Amino acid sequence: MVANLDKIMKPKSIAVIGASTKEHTIGSDIMKRLQEYKFNGNIYPVNPKGGIIEGLQAYTNVLEIPGEVDLAIIVVNAKFVLDTIDQCHEKGIKGLCIITAGFKETGKEGAEAEKQLLAKVKEYGMRCVGPNCLGVVNTLPEVRMDGCFAESLPERGHIGFVSQSGALGGGILNILKDLNLGFAQFISIGNQADVNAETAIEYWENEKDVEQILLYMESIQNPANFRELATRVTKKKPILALKAGRSAAGASAASSHTGSLAGADKAAAALLKQSGVIREFSLENLFATAKVFANCPIPKGDRVAIITNSGGPGIMATDAVCEYGMQMAKITDETKEKLRSFLPSAASVKNPIDMIASAPIEHYKQTLETVIADENVDMIICIYLPFLGLKDIDVAKALMEIKAANPQKPVIGVFMTTSEFFAKLSDMDVNMPFFMYSEQAADGLNRLNQQRLWMERPEGKIPCYDVDRAKVESIIKGALKEDRAQLTTLESIDVLQAYGIRACKYGLATNEEEVVNLGNSIGYPVVMKMTSKTTSHKTDVGGVVVNIKSEEQLRKEYKGLLSRLEEKGLLEGLEGVIIQEMVKGSREMVCGIATDPQYGPMMMFGLGGVFVEVMKDVTFRIAPLTDVDASEMIKSVKAYKLLEGARGTTPAQMDQIQETLLRLSQLVSDYKFIDELDINPLLISEATGEGIAVDGRIKVRMEEARKALGCAESCACGCC
Repeated sequence: MVANLDKIMKPKSIAVIGASTKEHTIGSDIMKRLQEYKFNGNIYPVNPKGGIIEGLQAYTNVLEIPGEVDLAIIVVNAKFVLDTIDQCHEKGIKGLCIITAGFKETGKEGAEAEKQLLAKVKEYGMRCVGPNCLGVVNTLPEVRMDGCFAESLPERGHIGFVSQSGALGGGILNILKDLNLGFAQFISIGNQADVNAETAIEYWENEKDVEQILLYMESIQNPANFRELATRVTKKKPILALKAGRSAAGASAASSHTGSLAGADKAAAALLKQSGVIREFSLENLFATAKVFANCPIPKGDRVAIITNSGGPGIMATDAVCEYGMQMAKITDETKEKLRSFLPSAASVKNPIDMIASAPIEHYKQTLETVIADENVDMIICIYLPFLGLKDIDVAKALMEIKAANPQKPVIGVFMTTSEFFAKLSDMDVNMPFFMYSEQAADGLNRLNQQRLWMERPEGKIPCYDVDRAKVESIIKGALKEDRAQLTTLESIDVLQAYGIRACKYGLATNEEEVVNLGNSIGYPVVMKMTSKTTSHKTDVGGVVVNIKSEEQLRKEYKGLLSRLEEKGLLEGLEGVIIQEMVKGSREMVCGIATDPQYGPMMMFGLGGVFVEVMKDVTFRIAPLTDVDASEMIKSVKAYKLLEGARGTTPAQMDQIQETLLRLSQLVSDYKFIDELDINPLLISEATGEGIAVDGRIKVRMEEARKALGCAESCACGCC
């Protein structure tokens, strides 16, 4: 069905249904834009009054059109749209772009109308952009279609841009010239009843004219499908995304705007990261990065050379490069000698290369040419400050001349000059990006390097471990029989162990003698924890006692626990106490699962214990995890330095911690009704470096669990 987008994006004929002679109406503006941009096909205006519109014969009905029609751009009143779709089907039209608003963004009635609209589109084998959208654009010379009502005509380029906001897309089309960017194709998806961002990504995957994909999104309709498509496409070309609705208020506004669930931002961030999508947080950054990808190849490494005519900006650029984790290139001796042959003695040929303020245009050209040839250099920042009457635009032209002859490496210009310079650039055919500040250039190189690392990143595998599913299902069914969504501590730890997750040696005791026997068997010191069917937060009621060093102390603490619970009226739900080995370690991590209503189960890992809420040093990924995802999760938190063995501590067993995350991912993939799961703390043993689950808490969605456990019990990862 993606191929059917050709009828929308590469039509040979277009019917504008709702075309008008009335100035400043959408029906009039779209007709004008199609003609002004010189659409390479037939245009058929449709208006019940007939007549002549923009010099073309208008038809009172789409069925009157004598020739074949690929695309219908519909701008009639919302109440006529469904009948119009029927007529388009009768005419044999397969592509629709519905500009008309008044559907699910307006409420219940509009949502029902949109539901009927989509049903017709699917029944008729059509593809539909919109409703409630700005339109579509294709600047390919063989097509030249401006099927939207933005004020300015499109600028030619190689970007595919999807916008969920029509007005925003129109505003961007109007300023493309100033941005020094151009689009290959533009799709305003509006309410995305049919065509959405995923459709566009898949369509553009093998479109040679589209070299990078930009997304403005307020929602991701099908996160699993988006992940699959984007993960594949980002290995071929960059995808940049501005995902709006980060705040609760923004998410609410996004929902009212297009009638779509915006989704939790942490989940969206995790999904985009796992899919290789480069996320930007402002339009300014989105188009700055797009400008870099439009004019730079993907580098072979992260070694940066800086050329400057002033020391200060060179130092600032160096700081920015290093803060992004890239390397300052080590200039070869051969390159240094060549630079010394023409630069003045006061110049510095170390990186950053400071040509000094008196550098003429010829020095800029020779220096750039020499540095590009250095095998130790992967990327270059070239800085210009106005000195001694040198003209900025002349320097830029000289640099672009060298870049044209040496296109193999990214070169970014930093010109700390007037805005007039950048205005002049907008009228030129540039082959390298220019920015005002060094930090912007470093950010651009970082994005190029990010794309390089993603393209080199292993695909990753989702392992499938041998686990005791029967035990897990027995435990959960037992809780469901008692009408409990929350598993007890004992049940939770039993589930973890059934999935091969290393937990403390433990046992359940229901009286004093059993408590003592377990303590003596496990060996002191031990930990005692209450396990209750009615109280989940044990520490709040004094239900956890650590570092019990003897049988005598164990008896005393057990009696004290019973007294505290009796005073609080909590004895009735007490299942018993868990006696655990006391693992010694000062490094407490947390891992677990939270469920987002739109994105599904999210995996969490980070610094745990009492610091989890305070420090918030945690990272998230969408399940299921690949082995590469799990490894990246561990390495991405600041506490990773602690795991490596800071201050003489035993290094953590990274492979074992990674396996813990992967086993948890398998658990939630097998049992999608698990709503919450916490292992806090996952204590890092000082003796062995193992990550050991000291405590666990699992909660299920009861109705889903009842339904699922009554169905076929096949493993979600396909190995059973």
